[in-house]
Amino acid sequence: MLYLNVYMQLINIFAFHFMLFDKQSARKSKRRIPEKVLFTFALLGGSAGVFLGMLFFRHKTKHVTFTLLIPSLTAAQIIAYFFIRSYLV
Repeated sequence: MLYLNVYMQLINIFAFHFMLFDKQSARKSKRRIPEKVLFTFALLGGSAGVFLGMLFFRHKTKHVTFTLLIPSLTAAQIIAYFFIRSYLV
């Protein structure tokens, strides 16, 4: 249980920081983080971090794939997290 909590926190912190880094890179016209990397972080459990990064930094909000997939994935992962958590206790 502890490992799941630590994993979820770390993956979401990394995903959030990747969104920040990508936004800063976009502003400075520097090398960007590929979208497939951001989606990979989201699929591995970091969808809440990506979603919060979208909201806080107003980043990727015009991309339909992000605005539809990330919130749906976040909701599914939250439900799965609480299901797994209740099952393990």
